Amino acid sequence: MPLSGEAIRLMNYIDDVAVTLRRVLAAVPLLSEEERARVAEHLEQAQPNSADVVKALTTK
Repeated sequence: MPLSGEAIRLMNYIDDVAVTLRRVLAAVPLLSEEERARVAEHLEQAQPNSADVVKALTTK
C-alpha cells in the first residue's frame, strides 16, 4: 500500500529531527561540563518527546 503525502511529510520531519540531533552530538565536545549538564536537562524536559510520539503512533 503506498504512503499518503501526509505520512511522507511526517517521515521527512523525523529525518529533520535526526539531522538536528546529529548536529547536537557534533557540538557536545565543544561544551563545558556545566553546559553539557544544562543542555541534557533541557533535552530531558522537552515535551513532547520521542516516547510520546511513539506512544501516539502505536496506540489505537
